[in-house]
Amino acid sequence: MTQESVKKDRVLALSGGVGGAKLALGLRNIVPAGKLTVVANAGDDFEHLGLHVSPDIDTLLYTLAGLDNPETGWGRRGETWTFMKALAALGGETWFRLGDGDLAIHVERTRRLHAGEPLSHIIRDFADRLGVRAAIVPMTNDPVRTRVRTSDGWLDFQRYFVEQQCRPEVSEFSYEGAATAKPHPDFIAAITSPELRAIVICPSNPFISIEPILALPGVREALCGCTAPVIAVAPIIGGEAVKGPTAKMMRELGLKVGAETVAQRYGDLLDGYIVDHRDAALVAKLPIPTIAANAFMVSLADREQLAKMTLAFADELSQRRS
Repeated sequence: MTQESVKKDRVLALSGGVGGAKLALGLRNIVPAGKLTVVANAGDDFEHLGLHVSPDIDTLLYTLAGLDNPETGWGRRGETWTFMKALAALGGETWFRLGDGDLAIHVERTRRLHAGEPLSHIIRDFADRLGVRAAIVPMTNDPVRTRVRTSDGWLDFQRYFVEQQCRPEVSEFSYEGAATAKPHPDFIAAITSPELRAIVICPSNPFISIEPILALPGVREALCGCTAPVIAVAPIIGGEAVKGPTAKMMRELGLKVGAETVAQRYGDLLDGYIVDHRDAALVAKLPIPTIAANAFMVSLADREQLAKMTLAFADELSQRRS
């Protein structure tokens, strides 16, 4: 089979939790079955109550399985809280809430990890059992932990994000273990696949969702050398984050809060960039090909439409290259 005859129908997405999962769902609905790989941030994984918790991975699992809570964006819909109430009565730690249904995934994952099974095998099995029609791949099977340097000192990410509700001022991020961690083989294989149509950096927080992935050895180089277009969707709309602390972090780091700052941060990784219609003025200002779309994604139709526009943009960029 010649290079020209290879059908380019595979899509690779890099994602964090809530915001990224919205676009991942849109992609899942329009990409042919078995052709979408979502590489999930595992930098916010942590151990809590003796359990291995993977917040971004689980948000993707629940979202792509149709089990997500539409009100919060995280956790399972129809959740109950008997465990947390009983734990509180015993004086246990309740700052990180684990619903009764959600608890099952943490218990089973921890049991299998302690038995020596890699995280990626466990997530693949969970995805199969939950009916997820896409491959969710942890960025690595090795431990990487995001830490945040704040006005209160260095904090583990979940302590900063959940327990402290992002209140302390941020000055630096660290991805402990990233320098020696190995990117998952399926991640690298997806980047180098001759069938790859596009790489999509979902609208996730660059500091805590995407940069832990990019910190893994060889990942930036592989993305820069990829033959498929790399397109990012801005997580900032009209100078504010749709959800989460991205804008607050930018201000505290002394960065301009705007979609252009995210593009500058990704730098030469990008072949194309998508901003919301409210930032359409950037289309003519940024040094890389940029288009405007509805990046707010309120409905499922919004997510699917943004996914279609993203892949059409990738096809256009590929044609310009040829």
